[in-house]
Amino acid sequence: MSNQLTYPDWIAVDWGTSNLRVWAMTSDGEVLARNGSDQGMSDLAPDEFEVTLLSHIAPWLGRDTTPVIACGMVGSRQGWAEAPYRAVPTTPLGQSHAVICKDSRIAMHILPGLKQERSADVMRGEETQISGYLADAPDFDGILCLPGTHTKWAHISAGEVVSFQTFMTGELFDLLGRESVLRHSIGEGVALDQEAFAGAIADTISRPEAVATQLFKIRAVDLLHGADPAVSRARLSGILMGLELAAARPYWLGQPVALIGTPALNTLYKKALMAQGVEPSVHDADATTLRGLTSAYKELTR
Repeated sequence: MSNQLTYPDWIAVDWGTSNLRVWAMTSDGEVLARNGSDQGMSDLAPDEFEVTLLSHIAPWLGRDTTPVIACGMVGSRQGWAEAPYRAVPTTPLGQSHAVICKDSRIAMHILPGLKQERSADVMRGEETQISGYLADAPDFDGILCLPGTHTKWAHISAGEVVSFQTFMTGELFDLLGRESVLRHSIGEGVALDQEAFAGAIADTISRPEAVATQLFKIRAVDLLHGADPAVSRARLSGILMGLELAAARPYWLGQPVALIGTPALNTLYKKALMAQGVEPSVHDADATTLRGLTSAYKELTR
């Protein structure tokens, strides 16, 4: 933050399982400064959250009380304070949960996640991205796909999240790539072979019952023929993506689809969907998160 800038009107926080990101904000949503670390929810005890937050935002605080709006796993049972889930169908953002802080310079508010009772499912953090997307596209009626470790597919209509479904595709890829026999074949830091990726998706969608054997074939082909790690990694990614697309077909088939994620994941999902005849629009996760948190701040100060 420049010395010429005043203190922020409020502070935006996205606090997930593995990472913490903070932004110093003006009342109209301009970013004055940003900070972050890998001090996620999973590494902190409940009494460590306030100290950790202050270590990231202290230079932004003056004598007055500054509102802090947070989303993500910080509001889970294992987080700083639980912000109870809201049941769908509902608007993405609900009333924030106030948290008592020892430091009088901050007024902490945590946004609640969403839950689905029938076909049990939950989300925390993605609802804020959905709100940010709808701030720019209030009339959107279709499907939002939010790629990540646990990818969400959400049906949006009339400004509400009607239903959603979570897929552990990213976590499965990480586990198989690090802990299974496939770790010897897929390599690290290699680009995906696009032809192998598309082929694996198509094979899996047509024959999902063969996934267990197709996974082992990645290792077998490498042992017998010395497969390129880029091809092996692409096959693993494509098989898991194919499983997700097959199960999520009721969401994306015949529907307008928008992707909200990091550039790398957006690119991956867009290629996979376009191979199925769907051309999604693409949106940045950080930008939609900040727009959602800004909407929550404006609602809080209305």
